[in-house]
Amino acid sequence: MGCNSCSSNGEVAGCKNNGGCQTGGCNKMNVFDWLSNMDLPVTARFDIVEVRFKNGRKEFFRNINDLELITGDAVVIDVPNGHHIGHVSLQGELVRLQMKKKKVANDDDIRAVYRIATERDMEKFERTRKREMPTLYRTRQIIDDLKLEMKLTDIEFQADNTKATFYYSADDRVDFRELIKLLASEFKIRVEMRQISLRQEAGRLGGIGSCGRELCCSTWLSEFKAVSTTAARYQNLSLNPSKLSGQCGRLKCCLNYELETYMDALEDIPEINQPLKTEKGEARLQKTDIFRKIMWFGFESESTWYPISVERVNEILKMNAAGELPHSLADDNQEEDDDQSNNIDLERLDKKYMSKGRKKKKRKKRERPASDSDSSGNQPKASDKPDTEAKPSRRRRKGGSGSGNRQQPQNQKQQGAEGGEQKPARKKSPRRGGKRSAPGDNQEGNQPGNEGGKNPEARRKRKPGRNRPKNNGNENKQKGND
Repeated sequence: MGCNSCSSNGEVAGCKNNGGCQTGGCNKMNVFDWLSNMDLPVTARFDIVEVRFKNGRKEFFRNINDLELITGDAVVIDVPNGHHIGHVSLQGELVRLQMKKKKVANDDDIRAVYRIATERDMEKFERTRKREMPTLYRTRQIIDDLKLEMKLTDIEFQADNTKATFYYSADDRVDFRELIKLLASEFKIRVEMRQISLRQEAGRLGGIGSCGRELCCSTWLSEFKAVSTTAARYQNLSLNPSKLSGQCGRLKCCLNYELETYMDALEDIPEINQPLKTEKGEARLQKTDIFRKIMWFGFESESTWYPISVERVNEILKMNAAGELPHSLADDNQEEDDDQSNNIDLERLDKKYMSKGRKKKKRKKRERPASDSDSSGNQPKASDKPDTEAKPSRRRRKGGSGSGNRQQPQNQKQQGAEGGEQKPARKKSPRRGGKRSAPGDNQEGNQPGNEGGKNPEARRKRKPGRNRPKNNGNENKQKGND
């Protein structure tokens, strides 16, 4: 199912809203009939309809058979030496207005509408349209072989498959007589070459403009007016060709849309050909707000711009013409400091960004590089760890900061001795001819009241990773020898 309100033929190329085109983007040169739901006091309906062809081309045809036509219907129309298929885009009194606008006379030169197209006609027409792209590529190859300075953009085949219209653009006149002979002999059709401008080429191809919408020339704009750089100057736009040019490479058509409004607003603004002279010095024009009627002037020795109304500028110009110099740019009853109040918003922005920069610097100073223990997160305290993780690592004990953790296992053993629960000590491997210590000897050294457990010098001489004094092994040797 395609759109019922436009001629999409089941293929919606725009909004994909099958059944109701409310945006007007499903087909090019879409028209909204605002008189369709109104009963006009006329005796007979206007018998001429507007028919749209490929890429928005439109022509007028007469409904001689009084067919009940609806906008979007496919109709078979009369063309020279054959017939063609188009879609009804407009009918009724709006067609009369369009003919008056385009200066088309209502005479016998308007061709007729034969009938409403059938399914067989549409199938034949679709088979004919499939020849357009292969023909386009082949024709471009022939143009390159003939070395013609022209750009082929589009081809439109007639519904009866007897004629094709070739649309091209070129800067100068092109002698394509040899090209027509080659095309007619190869494709077995009648050839018509039609030159179009670059703006019309962009309208036929379509695209998205810098504003984010579809191109005006491909949606609703049908007449192209000349655009000059003076339109950009009147609107105070930068004369940058990349910003002022459109998809076609020419100046944008939208530069003419607001030109009349700017021209009306510029009538009250005086022309400044030389700087304003005051007792303080010469003030030069820096900026003009056309719609607010405000002009900014600045002195060479200062960087501040002073906004002045158009009436005050005219007064200063009259005074300078009479050889008088005003005291300042502002009015006599207004102090110059009041004029600077208009620059408060700029000063606030400067302070705002300056304060942001200071805050960032302060934050950088507060942040310090994380230590090894903080790189993986904050370490939990020994009291929060389970019993299996209460003992610090050997690497930790070797350092000077682990002296507090050495005393914790001894305290735990002392608590176990008081409670009557003692674990057997691990057997120590012999080192340098020393004998293994008995479990009882190790327990005696760790029991409270033993001098080895309370002697601070013994604590300092402990081996790393062991919870007993270093001199226990020597004592055990002496006991064994005895």
